Amino acid sequence: MAGTIRSGARQMAVAELVARAAQAAAGLSGLGVGEADSVALILRNDFPYLEASLACQQLGAFAVPINWHGKTEEVAYIVRDCGAQAVVVHADLLRNLDGAFPPGVRVFGVETPPELRAAYGLSDGAARIPDATEEWDSWLRGHQPWREPPRPQRASMIYTSGTTGRPKGVRRQPSNPETLARGRQATVEVWGFAPDMRVCITGPFYHSAPNTYVLSSVVMGADITVMPRFEPEELLRILERDRITHMHMVPTMFVRLLKLPRAVRERYDTSSLKWVIHAAAPCPADVKQAMIEWWGPVIHEYYGSTEAGLLTHCDSEQWLRHRGTVGPATSFATLRILDDEGMQVPTGQVGTVYAKQSAVADFTYNGQDGKRREIEREGYITSGDMGYLNAEGFLFLCDRKIDMVISGGVNIYPAEIEAALISLAGVQDCAVFGIPDEEFGESLLAVVEPAAGAALTAAMVSEHLRGKLADYKVPRRIEFQAGLPREDSGKIFKRRLRDPYWAAAGRKI
Repeated sequence: MAGTIRSGARQMAVAELVARAAQAAAGLSGLGVGEADSVALILRNDFPYLEASLACQQLGAFAVPINWHGKTEEVAYIVRDCGAQAVVVHADLLRNLDGAFPPGVRVFGVETPPELRAAYGLSDGAARIPDATEEWDSWLRGHQPWREPPRPQRASMIYTSGTTGRPKGVRRQPSNPETLARGRQATVEVWGFAPDMRVCITGPFYHSAPNTYVLSSVVMGADITVMPRFEPEELLRILERDRITHMHMVPTMFVRLLKLPRAVRERYDTSSLKWVIHAAAPCPADVKQAMIEWWGPVIHEYYGSTEAGLLTHCDSEQWLRHRGTVGPATSFATLRILDDEGMQVPTGQVGTVYAKQSAVADFTYNGQDGKRREIEREGYITSGDMGYLNAEGFLFLCDRKIDMVISGGVNIYPAEIEAALISLAGVQDCAVFGIPDEEFGESLLAVVEPAAGAALTAAMVSEHLRGKLADYKVPRRIEFQAGLPREDSGKIFKRRLRDPYWAAAGRKI
């Protein structure tokens, strides 16, 4: 545990972070948190997030990261659904969550640190913990470290949405020593983890991949720099200053980096980079080519999901030989491409991608075993993505869950937005879907069918949605159309609305 973790001007030895996590484990145990219990985390990228997560691992409990963009109703649903016994939350976020926590849930406030205040334009007053709220740091320091043997470790319970619009918690079985060993090997094979690596965390901790990436980096004793918020030139400064070797990124970050003036890009030394892994969204081929030409053959890609974990991997040389691939299956994963009847399709033919792997413990959806069974065939599970394998076993993705939108690496589910929009007076019906976006890959478009005589405006629609949903779920573009196309069942024929936008961009979805 020789590494250091830093954020802005603050830094802490990784060994101290681990020691504080042991104190938090003792404190949480005293509250009655034990195996299979839950602690909710509503935190930006900050040290207490890691302290609480590692404490839960020692207790065999679930750390439950919650997207801090969520509004009160969204947060309250997850806190109730996971049965959280405690919540750790940044002060500025807590001020906007009145009524989100059921009686009896212990709430710990964390003062929002200076680098996060600067990154998000927060006042000093908003960053202070509200009166009568228990302060995380003082509470933690009041406990001796947890001395009992660690209990069977559980991964964080990440909430991922589906076509119902309600998020589902991915609840894994506790890991056994064999699964943990394979998981560590997976971080070496796919993420390139190595001794003495220097990591920069570019994405929010509440997302599945950055969550696992940063926690695994802590366990490795890596030197870690945490970005409070991604900013392209600031990343280049960090790469040069801290001699970063490893990063996890999403394609939108590549796009923003490449939009910097050439003189800015050439100003910084990025030669320390050894392994830059990306995933979470399709990466335009020209963007990836440009990144390989800039940073060299250090760009790696994988395909996976919150449910299935890491499934494929390809390095720069493989990608250049199989342009557009997300790689072959890893040594611990098996892929199947199946048709609608569950039969394996021939090489090169498109079907639904199913997979299983041995580097993560099995899972179910919290309280929704039936939803878990719906995505499984003979032990293989799917995220609904469509693709094919070539003769050499490289996977190519050519479609995805029909309604899910991936914008800037973030999964967005239109059903939830449509459910919020239909409650607006004057809305007869609506459809929300993704359209091509040069920077984010996809952005949201809402097509609204007004009720007879209604006088709706785009501003009215946006204001209504912002009161119910996180800002990133509010469509950037809103249009009005009478008589939306419908299938014989009466359901809106969303593909007819969506396809022209993708056809105009020369792509199919």
